[in-house]
Amino acid sequence: MRRLLITLGGLALAGAAAFYLLTIPRTIDAAALPKHTADRVEGERMFYAGGCSSCHAEPASGKCTDPQSKDKHVLAGGRCLVTPFGTFHVPNITPDPATGIGGWSDAEFVTAMTKGVSPDGSHYYPAFPYTSYSRMRVEDILDLKAFLMTLPGVAKPNLPHELALPFRLRRGLGLWKLLFLDGKSFTADAGKPAAWNLGAYLVEGPGHCGECHTPRNPIGGFDASKHLAGGPAPEGKDWIPNLTPAPDGIGSWTEADIASSLATGFLPDFDSFGGPMVAVQENMAKLTPEDRAAIATYLKSLPAIANPRPGKK
Repeated sequence: MRRLLITLGGLALAGAAAFYLLTIPRTIDAAALPKHTADRVEGERMFYAGGCSSCHAEPASGKCTDPQSKDKHVLAGGRCLVTPFGTFHVPNITPDPATGIGGWSDAEFVTAMTKGVSPDGSHYYPAFPYTSYSRMRVEDILDLKAFLMTLPGVAKPNLPHELALPFRLRRGLGLWKLLFLDGKSFTADAGKPAAWNLGAYLVEGPGHCGECHTPRNPIGGFDASKHLAGGPAPEGKDWIPNLTPAPDGIGSWTEADIASSLATGFLPDFDSFGGPMVAVQENMAKLTPEDRAAIATYLKSLPAIANPRPGKK
């Protein structure tokens, strides 16, 4: 019995050590950042491409589920995302040094965006779409930070997430990241035209379209076999449309239809965007015509993946 207890104790210690090593938060050192003079104009472009205000702007009514914003340039948080895992409260990312990100270094900001790790060294939940932002060029992330620092600062403490066990144990997110955060930045395809590569970058990186339009498995990871093919909304309600050229997606849309819809909000059938896509479209309208055309080029090039909503033909 003593030997058995010693063996079990040894296995437990080995397991704990392995868990500790595998879940260590990874950070980026300041020395690893490229030499770059931040461009606030490009940062504003990334701000709209990433739809930062859609999540971080204060809700107009004060109710955390209100999709309307008080001011899209006041990113004091206050919204919440109600999911099957619990309720995630969106943080303050204004330049306030105490409750926002005003005290963050460039390396800390890049680490948060690409590694999903906070300045205090804890893992962020993937409700923050760092799995997509990790595709971004570091220079674009630095430009974005420079632009964010020009916005109004608001002293507003963040609310803690409301999660049940075991989801409230952040350290375990290190294992989730081993499965779903590959750390690869976007690499242009030399065999594709410039417009395609621009569209791919905007969709897969700052635009983080897959965060909503790709279905997830029971532990919140992406189902790569249905990339951008739509599925249940992350909150567990409603159905997110298919963005691939399948019949239940954008198969009947032309590239011009897609670019026009992103610019105006009107669909080819004369309907208009609704729900969360209203805010997305408003942000897309702030991009250049070339950006929207590139997004259209990329989306129409995707493999057609049928994924109709259950109960609909």
